Amino acid sequence: MKTMRTLFAIAILFITQTAFAPKDNPDAVVGTWLNGTKKGHVQIYKQGGTYFGKLVWISEPNDPDTGKPKTDIRNTNESKRNRPLMNLPLMYNFKYDGGNVWADGKIYNPEDGKEYNCKMTLKDPNTLDVRGYLGISLIGKTQTWTRIK
Repeated sequence: MKTMRTLFAIAILFITQTAFAPKDNPDAVVGTWLNGTKKGHVQIYKQGGTYFGKLVWISEPNDPDTGKPKTDIRNTNESKRNRPLMNLPLMYNFKYDGGNVWADGKIYNPEDGKEYNCKMTLKDPNTLDVRGYLGISLIGKTQTWTRIK
């Protein structure tokens, strides 16, 4: 009788764990996210079979000196320095790698004008770890983003 109760408890535990386990959803990352610095919102979207992100809101959209919209002044490519930051593509070519990970993408940081390799890991439906790195993932920095919608 004790063995039967133990088996029943194990079966219930297995059923509840599989029922609440994260589903394999490649589009789970799609949405609008508050970045780790809390200064911007990034909209992640799917185009074809890959994922991209663009800056759709910034806390200070205008230059305090000129009153004009901020531009990509730190870009290493001088011809791109006049691009407005609003709607600027920041993330591109991410591929779903399974297990709530999107990898093989690139992320552009307008604060330093540099591009980094990047991977994203969805921790839960509203929390996204975004890791930018040079070369290998060990040499990098992770920001935690929060879903807005």
